[in-house]
Amino acid sequence: MLRLAWRVARKDLLLTLGRGSGLVQGLLLGLLLLFVFSLSQGVGERMSPQGAAAIFWLSALFCQVLVFNGLYALEEANAARLGLLLAPAPVQGVWLGKGLAGLLLLLLAQLLFLPAAVIFLGQEPCGPLGPGLLALLLVDLGICALGSLLGALAQGGTRESLLSIVLFPLLVPLLLAGIRVGAQTFGLDDPDGPAAWLQLAAAFDAVFLAAGLLLFGFMYAGDE
Repeated sequence: MLRLAWRVARKDLLLTLGRGSGLVQGLLLGLLLLFVFSLSQGVGERMSPQGAAAIFWLSALFCQVLVFNGLYALEEANAARLGLLLAPAPVQGVWLGKGLAGLLLLLLAQLLFLPAAVIFLGQEPCGPLGPGLLALLLVDLGICALGSLLGALAQGGTRESLLSIVLFPLLVPLLLAGIRVGAQTFGLDDPDGPAAWLQLAAAFDAVFLAAGLLLFGFMYAGDE
């Protein structure tokens, strides 16, 4: 399964970075959201750290949806999904591979989103960076685990693209954790600290990683 996951991730990264369509669209949408929200500020005003963190994660979330729709569409264009289903390895390797590819692409996009948030929204990362980076990885992991799972619904055998909307309410606890820890990284003074939010993000990841391993085979096979 791990060998299949690595090969799927490598193939998807090469195709996505070579074509650039899904990633470029996600980057442009995320940067556009950051820029548009920056226009809501008056001259000399500075957005609150919590508001800036919320806009950052909103941009990352919309980018993630486009990235995973693009990753799962790679097999649909040439009807290659059946080949992955017939591979002599557990189909969960496809979920892991596409999740890994999506995670790396999302981190690549966030390398642009983070300085854009600092510049456009007038933020200073003056809080503790360690918890902020850990929260970034934990939230990204959960987003990609669930995004890879629902990507099968958007482009798999069921072809119910609107079901990807289910992603947003499911991610509310995880996004809340990312926003609260991100706000502390941007300088918000929170007496409770980041520990409880990091634990929430880790618990979310554990639940949906287990759910992905159990459910992906049924969701990706669809009517095949």
